[in-house]
Amino acid sequence: MDRLTAMETFVRVVESGSFSEAARQLHVGQPAVSKAIAQLEDSLGVKLLFRSTRGLVPTEAGSSFYKGAKRSIEEVDDTFVAARGAGTGLSGRLRVGAATTFASLHLIPYLGAFLAAHPNVDLEFVLDDQRVDLIEAGIDIALRMGDLADSSLTARRIGQGRRIVVGAPGYFAKAGVPKLPAELTTHQAIIHARTSGGDVWMFCKDGVEVSVTVRGRLRISAAQGIRTAVLADMGLAVASEWMFAPELASGKVKEVLCDWAMNPIDVWAVFPTGRVASAKARAFADFVEALLASQADCKAIAHSG
Repeated sequence: MDRLTAMETFVRVVESGSFSEAARQLHVGQPAVSKAIAQLEDSLGVKLLFRSTRGLVPTEAGSSFYKGAKRSIEEVDDTFVAARGAGTGLSGRLRVGAATTFASLHLIPYLGAFLAAHPNVDLEFVLDDQRVDLIEAGIDIALRMGDLADSSLTARRIGQGRRIVVGAPGYFAKAGVPKLPAELTTHQAIIHARTSGGDVWMFCKDGVEVSVTVRGRLRISAAQGIRTAVLADMGLAVASEWMFAPELASGKVKEVLCDWAMNPIDVWAVFPTGRVASAKARAFADFVEALLASQADCKAIAHSG
């Protein structure tokens, strides 16, 4: 039995949910698929599939084998791609994980350039503010912001942006504009519940660090909710410059305490642990890194003008 062929057959069965569909995709007869799975189970000494109302479903052993088999197949494919020439011939699906607001504002509108450069690559975005398990979710590359809690992740920093305090003109009209970090204690803070720091905001100026414990009646776990609350004049928020880029440019949102710096926020390209990043994933990381650098350059030019 050809092990790679058997793994490819098993992966197709799991992803399609049936022998017949897997056979159609592989351009072979259904008996050949059934025989390949039976031989694979005999070789491993475990049951890999069971039949349910949803079709063929992997057992616990089957799920584990599926992840390993899919990873092995992708690495073989990447080896062939690399042999054809670096940066050329990329093909297949690339599954990307990213935070909803960041991707919607700064990635998705610009993906046409990546797709045009790689016409044989299909992108699938998984937008979620939660940090999911990359292997469990079948994600090839994730874009994450801030500190990486899991030091075992394979990651590469591809960008860095400012963290700032923002509010809407309507809020400032009724509450005033803080001139010093200490004045934040008299304001309503919209607290991002999932970021480090929470209700303690750190500032630095001329080598002096100041921490302020803010008060806020509203805590929100997703960036889009923070945006909505700020735009509704409900208070001040700490956010990455990326989160409010369109509104900062239009004046719908204002930055305050501009003379005080906060710790910058990093953008990371994160790859599944224990596997070599695919050529497609590396190419996409390069694309996003160049895109963020270009956006930063445009912003700097606009500010200098």
